[in-house]
Parts: sequence; structure tokens; C-alpha cells
Amino acid sequence: MRVSSPLYKIVLFACLYFSSSITHANRVACFTTNMGQFCIELFETQTPITTANFISYINNGAYIDGIFHRSVPEFVIQGGGFKIIPGTTGESLTAVSPLPPIINEFKISNTRGTVAMAKIGGNPNSATSQWFVNLNDNALNLDNQNGGFTVFGRVIFDGMTVFDAIEKLPVRDLGSGSFTDTPLKDYDGSSSVSFNNLVRISMVELIDTASVFSQEILSFAVDIGAENALEVNLRLIQNSPSIVFELDLNNIVTLDNKPLNIATFLSTNGQLHIPSAMINPSTILRNVQLQLTDAESYQFTLVSYE
Repeated sequence: MRVSSPLYKIVLFACLYFSSSITHANRVACFTTNMGQFCIELFETQTPITTANFISYINNGAYIDGIFHRSVPEFVIQGGGFKIIPGTTGESLTAVSPLPPIINEFKISNTRGTVAMAKIGGNPNSATSQWFVNLNDNALNLDNQNGGFTVFGRVIFDGMTVFDAIEKLPVRDLGSGSFTDTPLKDYDGSSSVSFNNLVRISMVELIDTASVFSQEILSFAVDIGAENALEVNLRLIQNSPSIVFELDLNNIVTLDNKPLNIATFLSTNGQLHIPSAMINPSTILRNVQLQLTDAESYQFTLVSYE
């Protein structure tokens, strides 16, 4: 069989299965908190306005020393609205200075582990700095109100263990408005709440990677030599003696524009080159090479990496 035949089929399946599935590998934002570290893969190709807004807050330091001010078990954990700042008389809590509200970009369902923007009720285009992580599948609720809540990323690797731990913390009403469901760390209820009891972000790092390997899925954008690029998933199906991935034909998305940091597939020899692959919060592999070894089932075998 000619190697070019799967290329034609991949393009065909891309047209048939074009959807809002979360098959992205874009920039990754890693947060360090007093509850552990988590990383968010940002869906820049599908929600460019929302992710650009989120990155703006990262770049201006709005989320450093930020807190998670709202925890609703089995629903969401929310932050991005408030931060702790130093002062001459000690620390104080202040609201994050908001940038102008952004246009709603609802496309992706609010399933467990996805990250979405908070907004004002009755105003779909009111999101600014606040965001939340879905603890459960909230699609039936959040996809169908206020224009749908815009999902712009997903928690990757084992980051949901951090949010599952936050979910188990005691919640206290610290005042009207935004602080009625505030999670508290190392708090037994016998003393007054201090800033040390708040779930706090100490660092945010923005990482550029061409692909992400999380939960046995390698996701990335790929240039196949056609007019449009594709976003695809390769699922790990074998790790010994060779590492083998198989293309998920049900999760292929066509892109209007080709990202700069993109994988390439050569139909002439079946070689797939991925410039970089993030496999955990501290490890990025470079120049990942895979070979199409089964054209019928779209299987790729890992050849090398740096």
C-alpha cells in the first residue's frame, strides 16, 4: 500500500469529524500553589481571544499571590479574582485589576478537568480575570446558560489531584459577595482565619511546546502538506518492546491557520516530526521522530527523541 493513502483518508476524516473536541497541544501554563503544582494546556487555536486574555493576566503578574476564593464540591473551584499584596502593616487582600471584558467564545463542553472563564449572570461577554476548574462533568448546566461558559484549557498530567485536594478542604463564609465559599488550608476552626490558610498561587510559568503527552494521549497540531493543518490525538497502545501510538480518527480538527510551533508529516516516507513534547511539568522532549508503521490502522512507532 502506498504511504500517501492514509494521508488522503486523514484529510477526509478531518472533514467528517470536524468538531469542538479538545485535541489541542498549545502553550501550557504551570501554576505552583501551597497545595501542589498543576498545569493547564491552553486552547489557543479554538479560543484565541480568551487565551490571549488569560495570558495577558499571567504576563502582568495578576495571578501571582492570587487565591482560590470559591470552592463548591462536585462543581467548581474558582480563582483569578483576588490576590494577596504586601504592605507596611502586613499583607492584605485586593481585587485583581480587570482588563476590558472579552467576547464569549463558547465551543468546548464544560467536562471534568476543563478550565473556563467566569462571568456576570445575564451577560455572556463579561469575562475578565476570573476562571474556574470543573470538578465534574458540568456540560448540561454550564454549556446551556449565559451563552455557554467558555472553556479555554484543560488541566493536564496529574494536576486534578491538586483540585481534588482543594475540594476536600473545609469551606467557610468569610463575608458577603465573593467569599461565601472560601476553601481553607490547615484550618481547624479553633482560631481566626489568616492569610496562611488561603489556597495561594506562588508562581506561574508559561511554556511553549508543540505537543503534550498526558493520560496516554499525545496531542498536537500537524502540517500534512495540505492547505490546512490538523489537530490530532495519538493514543498510546503499546510501550514494549516498541512504543506505538494509534491515531484517534474521532478527534481530528482542521485549523484555519497553521501554528508556528507545529509537527510535520511527510506522506512520501511516513515520517512524523514533533519539535517538542511535554510529558510532565518538568520534562520536555525535543525532536521527537515517529514512523508510520501500519497504514491501515494509522499506527506510529517512536523512533527517537532528544
